[in-house]
Amino acid sequence: MQLLPRLFITVFVCLTLAVIPASADDMKPGMGVTVQPARATWNTGFFQEALVRRALEDMGYKVKNAKDLANPIFYKSVALGDLDYWTNGWFPMHNAQLPKDFYDKAEKYGYVVKAGGLQGYLVSKKEVDKFNIKSLEDFKRDEVKKAFDTDGDGKADLTACPPGWGCEQVIGHHMKVYGLEDHINPVKAAYEAGMASALGNYKGGGPVFFYTWTPNWTVYKLKPGQDVVWVNVPEIMPTDAQKTAEDRMTVGGVEGAVSDPVKLGFVVSDIRIVANKKFIEKNPAAKKFFEIFALPLADINEQNTLMNEGQKSQKDIERHVEAWIAKNKDKWNGWLAEARKAAK
Repeated sequence: MQLLPRLFITVFVCLTLAVIPASADDMKPGMGVTVQPARATWNTGFFQEALVRRALEDMGYKVKNAKDLANPIFYKSVALGDLDYWTNGWFPMHNAQLPKDFYDKAEKYGYVVKAGGLQGYLVSKKEVDKFNIKSLEDFKRDEVKKAFDTDGDGKADLTACPPGWGCEQVIGHHMKVYGLEDHINPVKAAYEAGMASALGNYKGGGPVFFYTWTPNWTVYKLKPGQDVVWVNVPEIMPTDAQKTAEDRMTVGGVEGAVSDPVKLGFVVSDIRIVANKKFIEKNPAAKKFFEIFALPLADINEQNTLMNEGQKSQKDIERHVEAWIAKNKDKWNGWLAEARKAAK
């Protein structure tokens, strides 16, 4: 006689639990969806890719290994729908690499780092203060050239870009149009080796003068405003390729710049996520995450420094992701909550 009531209670409890919705923290809007990302060929973008991958996985998506692709190939592939997204768009720098019908089939979302793609020249703060250096024009002065002449040829030595890099062409353009060829010697050795030498010289009390970009380990080891200063080019004189984005070659609010705004002489880019529109239409949770995901440039520089010091395997990068999430737990969970809410 007691068996029926017990059976009834058990069934009732099971049915009741079945209709209780999962908590927002447990929602998996990507369950059953397989995603194919791509990744840039430069390793300073690997950390951002890994964080976005982890977010999608936390929301239930099955994310395939990213395909490492050159920029033009990615943009063509994402427009065709062969790939779903990547986290390494640099705009307006990449505008010229987009296929004609790109915006019919793909779009840019959010800002991983707004104005995060800086490029320019940095000079040791000690010498900037001592010689009142404001721009490359000051390297025409004898006392400045002498301070930065490491090989005795009468020119200031600049740690520049290796042959074949896009920045090598821009630096060469600057030397010519500003009349600096007799005053600055761009050293075109392997960049990592060149910067290691420059860093060693600085640690030994010497000056440094180098080109760099962000995100990059260089501005973590040599902090703008503390160790080094971003300096101006004398005036904005763009290359033919830069002319369509001339207004992005002067930027305000750059930490550690000698002036505000500062004329960098290179196009300043926003780092953004790029995704296929059909994928976005079917996955509102992914879209929302792409829109709100943003990182401090300093955090990327810090992680890039770990990679430069040898922690550059995929397992290392995934460990860096775990550490970043643990340190920014509330922010991370907030992003995921907003993304899950968008899927309802």
